[in-house]
Amino acid sequence: MALAQARAQVAGLDIRPADPEGDRAHLAGLVVALARRWTPTVAIEGEDTLFLDLTGVAHLHGGEAAMAARLRRMLARLGYSARIAIADTPGAAWALAHFRHPGESRGPELQAISFLALGPGFRRDDGILCPPGRHAEALAPLPIEALRIDAAAVELLHRLGVTRIGQLAAMPRAPLVRRFGATLAGQLERALGWLPEPLHPVVPPEPIAIPQRFAEPIGTAEAIEHWLGTLVPRLTAALAEKGLGASRVELVADRVDGVPQHIRIGLARPSRDGAHLLRLLVRRIEQIEPGYGIDALTLHVRRALPLGAEPFTERLDEEATPDLAPLVDTLATRIGLGAMWRSRPVESDVPERSVAAMGVLDAPERGGARAKIDDVGQLDRNPALHPWHPEWPKPARLLRRPERLDHVLAELPDHAPRRFTWRGCPHRVVRADGPERIHGEWWKRAAESAQVRDYFRVEDEQGRRYWLFRKGDGERSVTGDLSWYLHGVFG
Repeated sequence: MALAQARAQVAGLDIRPADPEGDRAHLAGLVVALARRWTPTVAIEGEDTLFLDLTGVAHLHGGEAAMAARLRRMLARLGYSARIAIADTPGAAWALAHFRHPGESRGPELQAISFLALGPGFRRDDGILCPPGRHAEALAPLPIEALRIDAAAVELLHRLGVTRIGQLAAMPRAPLVRRFGATLAGQLERALGWLPEPLHPVVPPEPIAIPQRFAEPIGTAEAIEHWLGTLVPRLTAALAEKGLGASRVELVADRVDGVPQHIRIGLARPSRDGAHLLRLLVRRIEQIEPGYGIDALTLHVRRALPLGAEPFTERLDEEATPDLAPLVDTLATRIGLGAMWRSRPVESDVPERSVAAMGVLDAPERGGARAKIDDVGQLDRNPALHPWHPEWPKPARLLRRPERLDHVLAELPDHAPRRFTWRGCPHRVVRADGPERIHGEWWKRAAESAQVRDYFRVEDEQGRRYWLFRKGDGERSVTGDLSWYLHGVFG
């Protein structure tokens, strides 16, 4: 249906863009969580269905009915609605989850039921348990589309008057194979349990942990550093075998008294450089309190990302770009990665909106998309101005928010203040430059349509330079209340 037609039929329709890649990523994450917590065999079927093999695990969760109820509650907490069906075969479970009418009779809880299918969301209280050996009866009234066959076979069967699985199951197999091929008969046999249907389970990634136990406890920094020199190469070898780079590593030191000690390091960019990891860990050895001794050391990779080939400069006369990641990691071990950032320009006339924080190693943003052929902006042939033009000097440090000044003495409307008080300290101005007038961005906020700021660069008796502004143009009250603020400090 066209979007305009849907909006016309349903007032206030909630429209959200489809995100197939995100849906698949969420489904893969849910599969890993289910495989680690509920059953080791979990497979993805299509775009919206999961197969769980309950053989030998249902009793650990209180039986099939209790397990289905707990799964439903867990999915509801995660924001998913699902329809759950449990049957002897994967094909029967899929058919019941997708085509069984909600509210139909459900079988009793029986331990022989082995396959559970999570279908797309209907009602969160939907759940179908088929008794063992009764799946043929449960499948009989369902439409033939429940066998997961192609549309051409479905259309031909409908033309022949076969619309239910029960009708198809009653037909001899040889004519079906001659007319439709082996696929249709195979799907029917697998759903009825006469042919096996193997699953392709998703194997959760195993966390990387490198342990080292000691016959006698250790308690000195030199001993810990020595064994770290043994553990880190083993860690990098394990990362290289899986094609990963560590972005967060934790060292756990198990003490004799059972109180573990932890050292956590984060990396700005995934790496498996053993020398670099060892340097970061050794710098923080003093945080470990050995107590009566340490029984074991274990290196855990808490977060890892795929690490592929690194680009290099192929020309001998070209200078390679310096790699800042080791420097960032070294500083992050002292002050934390959250205390480090880079500034990027933002197109805005208001100073506090013209700069934003970005990651230390984030690549600069590329230019905007190519303008359309009928875009009137192409009439402007002047080169684009840099947002931080050298003729418009800005202070090296902007305050988080402008701070109000007290006891300001200034001549209106064009002159800078002669003196002011900031944070309780008086300042006498000896030099000043300005004003630089900045208007409000009326296209963003209607309240700024008449707002004006006049900025001045001033220097006090001690040689300190500040960036001040006055709200209003000094003539019209609608432009501001003539209050003064300090917005930045020059270096």
